[in-house]
Amino acid sequence: MKIAIAGASGYTGIELLRILSSYTDIEINQISSRKFTGKKLKDVFPFFSGKYSDLVFQEDIDIQESDFFFLCLPHEPSVELVKRIHETGKKVIDLSAAYRIKNTKAYTDFYGFEHKYPELLFKAVYGLPELFRDSIKNASVVANPGCYPTASILGLYPAVKENVAYGEIIINALSGISGAGREPKQQFHYPEAFGDSYAYKPLNHRHIPEMESVLKEVSGSEVKIRFTPHIIPVSRGMIATVTFKTDLSKDQLVELYRLEYRYEPFIRFSSEPPHIKYVTGSNFCDIFVDKDERTGLAVVITAIDNLGKGASSQAVQNFNIMTGREESFNLLEISHLGIVYP
Repeated sequence: MKIAIAGASGYTGIELLRILSSYTDIEINQISSRKFTGKKLKDVFPFFSGKYSDLVFQEDIDIQESDFFFLCLPHEPSVELVKRIHETGKKVIDLSAAYRIKNTKAYTDFYGFEHKYPELLFKAVYGLPELFRDSIKNASVVANPGCYPTASILGLYPAVKENVAYGEIIINALSGISGAGREPKQQFHYPEAFGDSYAYKPLNHRHIPEMESVLKEVSGSEVKIRFTPHIIPVSRGMIATVTFKTDLSKDQLVELYRLEYRYEPFIRFSSEPPHIKYVTGSNFCDIFVDKDERTGLAVVITAIDNLGKGASSQAVQNFNIMTGREESFNLLEISHLGIVYP
């Protein structure tokens, strides 16, 4: 199987290369980057010294030359490229938000562009295996979730699915700087970011419709999220703290979560609030479940690697499902695959 990675010089593209390089039954035959067109992978990223080190960045991906596609591109270019790939009958995993939300109006309101292919939106499968594994198996277009929604939805899913969460759902989430991408921006420049932390877009964040859409699908009812993201001065990692009202006791809540996720290879339960350091470079989501009996609020805290389970390793998890491999193939030990960048 020949694999193409579009946008391979960004953080998510590099992470995909790191993970997929250890597969022996596939060939990565195309990588694209407008910035590094014509340069070899090893010349741009010297730590890639293996079999793909001489692979040359192309300006664009040739759809006819590969069998399976990973797209690590901005949203609008992905809208068009996913459409073209789908028309050839080939499979694609899109790491942008271009096909995550079924409501086309959300793209106008939150992303600033009009989605031209609503019929394909409804064919695309949301790539969160813990929720939609059976649909992913037969999908030709998988919309890989965002990092904030992955951490948040996994922290909410069992309670929302069983309708034991009611009232306001509040999510406060902390992300490493790599979530903003590799392009230099002043607020993410090291002297600016070091020793600093701040909330951003506390109202109308673009991940809100993605989370609400998925939670409505699994619960059958409208779900409203009060979501506040924050930047913290680390390169990668994410913590989400989810609070909601529930009538369940702490023990009932813990039992519900453990029962729902009992067969999930990448969900790990923690007896204390999880650390991002424990999941960096991995595909794990560590979960802590508790309840504040004084206020009646459940407290669920999740930790993921925003470039791993929040992006690239989750894309590989979806790839394994779509190609009939064991879902955890090559993912349980990815933290030992060499340099974790950044």
